[in-house]
Amino acid sequence: MLLGDNLHYATALTDPQTRSSWYLALLGLAEHFRTSSPPKVRLCVHCLQAVLPRKPPARMEARTHLQLGSVLYHHTRNGDQARGHLEKAVSGPQEIPQFEDVKFEAASLLSELYCQENSVDAAKPLLRKAIQISQQTPYWHCRLLFQLAQLHTLEKDLVSACDLLGVGAEYARVVGSEYTRALFLLSKGMLLLMERKLQEVHPLLTLCGQIVENWQGNPIQKESLRVFFLVLQVTHYLDAGQVKSVKPCLKQLQQCIQTISTLHDDEILPSNPADLFHWLPKEHMCVLVYLVTVMHSMQAGYLEKAQKYTDKALMQLEKLKMLDCSPILSSFQVILLEHIIMCRLVTGHKATALQEISQVCQLCQQSPRLFSNHAAQLHTLLGLYCISVNCMDNAEAQFTTALRLTTHQELWAFIVTNLASVYIREGNRHQELYSLLERINPDHNFPVRRFLRETLKMSNAEDLNRLTACSLVLLGHIFYVLGNHRESNNMVVPAMQLASKIPDMSVQLWSSALLRDLNKACGNAMDAHEAAQMHQNFSQQLLQDHIEACSLPEHNLITWTDGPPPVQFQAQNGPTTSLASLL
Repeated sequence: MLLGDNLHYATALTDPQTRSSWYLALLGLAEHFRTSSPPKVRLCVHCLQAVLPRKPPARMEARTHLQLGSVLYHHTRNGDQARGHLEKAVSGPQEIPQFEDVKFEAASLLSELYCQENSVDAAKPLLRKAIQISQQTPYWHCRLLFQLAQLHTLEKDLVSACDLLGVGAEYARVVGSEYTRALFLLSKGMLLLMERKLQEVHPLLTLCGQIVENWQGNPIQKESLRVFFLVLQVTHYLDAGQVKSVKPCLKQLQQCIQTISTLHDDEILPSNPADLFHWLPKEHMCVLVYLVTVMHSMQAGYLEKAQKYTDKALMQLEKLKMLDCSPILSSFQVILLEHIIMCRLVTGHKATALQEISQVCQLCQQSPRLFSNHAAQLHTLLGLYCISVNCMDNAEAQFTTALRLTTHQELWAFIVTNLASVYIREGNRHQELYSLLERINPDHNFPVRRFLRETLKMSNAEDLNRLTACSLVLLGHIFYVLGNHRESNNMVVPAMQLASKIPDMSVQLWSSALLRDLNKACGNAMDAHEAAQMHQNFSQQLLQDHIEACSLPEHNLITWTDGPPPVQFQAQNGPTTSLASLL
């Protein structure tokens, strides 16, 4: 009886129809285990591995290797086995009908795995070869072009990335996909903005605007293109400091994201396979629009508004991160925290700012790439915090570290300017200050007051409230020193009003001190007393916050200048710095 069963089993395995049933049953079981909640990865792998010894057809063997590689890559830490299966899927026989999708998907996954293992030099030729042979498969050709462009972008080779995106845009045009052509062009526009190639950005954005408006297709895809386009436009304006001019675009962007949130996902697939792309999920776009709005509010000096939108965005991010481990969410979170930290320092909430700097450190500990991209900004924020608590030696060390880590022109200028302010506050660093000024502007023999008036004029024109307030109080101080009390008063009063509206604690402190001295000099005893009281109140608020911040264990971060962020902090015995220079 047993012998008969074995003979029947052996005969069944040689029958093609029976073998096909076996494969389908095993693959069905594997998929069941993979999609279980939670996934039963070990059982899924066992089912897939059971397919291979039964000598399946070449196409099915290749697909099984792909599935095994994918499951092992996404659900285990067994990179070696995942790589082995994916490499077999990629190198399978070329002449198999309908094998292309398997080969291209395997190449895409394998290049991701190579990058994860820091083998970028292995990923590039793999993707290039797949791109070369995928021209008859529009979806995969476009996807692989996007993937290689992203790889070059991560390596900061933006020229090669832009070239690939240009190739993709032309290919999409040829295969009749205006939607994907717009995605390629908008992605290229984003990189050109990063490279500061503004002369190339203008015509590209104009072309993109025309394509987006003329394209008729899936409403969600159309609106997502508009969001992408408007995000680039708003960012372009903000980069140029045009806070007032950007308002119409920002309003369009906010209306656009509201429209998307009311649309239901259309399950009808596009007829053109090259259109099978989405820029970002709706929920991610929503967070991005919050982020862009925070950037605008910060530049305009509407700090309470910036706080409101940051809170909304961070709440949305926390919900998304429970279900979605996409790296872009952590990037959004870090950028939001960077902005709100600056907001806290301006409004005189140093202790909260320090705790949020610590949050950024924790996020960067979880991702080496995130830390690499934000290390300079993190040390810059620590430098700003050090200035706020009068730890000038630490501020200098933080800014010096940040300068070493950045190649970004605007960030470099911001760091150097703040380092110059450290030298000015220390009072005995004249040689270093002049050397720094030489690096900022070799021709620094200019009339200071004229440039301050020009700054005031520009900041007024674009509603840059913080810049206006700072320019006014500095001009007021200069006029006070020169003995021109009337002109000084004309500057300081509006500076105080604007600083209260922002609110900017440092400018309020400075303005109230000036108003006290001005009124005293002019014999206005009551006004002088009122200004002195205001100054005292601001000083007390700053002092209490100073003591709280310096007592936090996170205060020890100010000594960190090398390597990854420290994991633990030792508690301080108490504040060790002086507030005298702030008062």
